[in-house]
Amino acid sequence: MTTSVQAELPDQLARQGQALVNNGWVPDMNALLTEALRRYLESHPEALAEAFVREDVQWGLHGGD
Repeated sequence: MTTSVQAELPDQLARQGQALVNNGWVPDMNALLTEALRRYLESHPEALAEAFVREDVQWGLHGGD
């Protein structure tokens, strides 16, 4: 299962990413962004856990589906 995401990138970042694709380092921009997000989430587990806790607290205080 996958989810589509639309994102705006700074021009310089997009050019650097496209250069990696053009030089064969990654198959396409989707693969590059997926890997970048995976690495970010793996390196920031505390921030992710805190976000889940905050979401649970909000649900507990205000209800939700």
